[in-house]
Amino acid sequence: MKIRRFYDIVVVGSGPAGSMTALFAAKNGASVLILERDREVGIPVRCAEGISGRGLEKFFQPDERWIAQKIDGAKLYAPNGQSCIMKAGAVGDGYVLERRLFDSFICEEAAKNGADIITKANVHDLLWENDKISGVKFNYLGEAKQVKSHIVVGADGPESRIGKLAGIDTTLKIGDLETGAQYLLTDVDVDRKLTHFYFGNDIAPGGYVWIFPKGRNMANVGIGIRADRGNGKNARNYLDEFVTKNFPKSRPLAFITGAVPTAKTLPEITNNNLMLVGDAARQVNPVTGGGLSNILVAGSIAGTVAAEAVKKGDLSNKFLKKYHKQWMKEKGNHQKVHHKLKEVFFDFSDDELNKIVGLLHDIPQEKLTLFQLFKTAVRNKPSLIKELVKIYL
Repeated sequence: MKIRRFYDIVVVGSGPAGSMTALFAAKNGASVLILERDREVGIPVRCAEGISGRGLEKFFQPDERWIAQKIDGAKLYAPNGQSCIMKAGAVGDGYVLERRLFDSFICEEAAKNGADIITKANVHDLLWENDKISGVKFNYLGEAKQVKSHIVVGADGPESRIGKLAGIDTTLKIGDLETGAQYLLTDVDVDRKLTHFYFGNDIAPGGYVWIFPKGRNMANVGIGIRADRGNGKNARNYLDEFVTKNFPKSRPLAFITGAVPTAKTLPEITNNNLMLVGDAARQVNPVTGGGLSNILVAGSIAGTVAAEAVKKGDLSNKFLKKYHKQWMKEKGNHQKVHHKLKEVFFDFSDDELNKIVGLLHDIPQEKLTLFQLFKTAVRNKPSLIKELVKIYL
């Protein structure tokens, strides 16, 4: 396709954060270009592929093309093997997605609303005019290219080259970094209506193992551990031990690895002519490392504000901070509380984890809520319980 010389908004990265930003910007009248460095939207998939029903249905009607499995609850396993179940009536239902297809769907919706998409486009620098960002430089099919824009959106993951080039400090503390590994396995015999979470310092130090069923006895089986707590082993080592013990007959169909930021939102996610969204802005849930619901919200806000900025002709950081303020009101302040919760939760000993799950086991499944789970976990920290009340009740 022919690349125009100028767009209102250039989005770097076609993951859900970038595609949602592009979709909402285009729906609100802005001209939008998405630049994706990989050959195809939706690859590689670095995700357990789960999302809450509320998080998805706020924006899209579920489609069987990209729904792998409907989920009715979650089962939590203590180190001693005791478990408890939270049913959908308490925590809401959810879905395990085919993320490659879901990501493509969002990008397709953006295209239907007028956004242009170029793959194999590796953005390596920003354009500047009068000390303001005015576009990007990228390599496309072996050629050096550039495109100008009013706004550049960095949706380029936790390493965010765009953020660094714009002068935003995107450094991650090692305690706010989870290293992860995941297999797509066959012959996984678990209750496919539930997601499954295993805790324990011998199983997943500073993190947990997850099983997300995908139907046909297949499941995403993965792990996230604190980057500073591997005890000489990496995430894949721990995952292999878990799989060998629990699913010795299973066979892998795919393997992925990567890093997940489990931090608070960056203090600055905008600048003149610039916005960061998704992992680039640190918008995942620090407790779970899951970010898809949050990212859909963030992209919708960012795209709407970006289009409004273009219409008003005000591309200043002062105006673009409207996105940051709205994000903090809707999700970011919750994220702050979850970050405090993470700092407590993943320091528990195995004995403490056993006691927590034991207490939760006595609560009826339909009455066991996330609030009760977290309240039980931090029962000796009244100040944190007060903060949980504000976001859950």
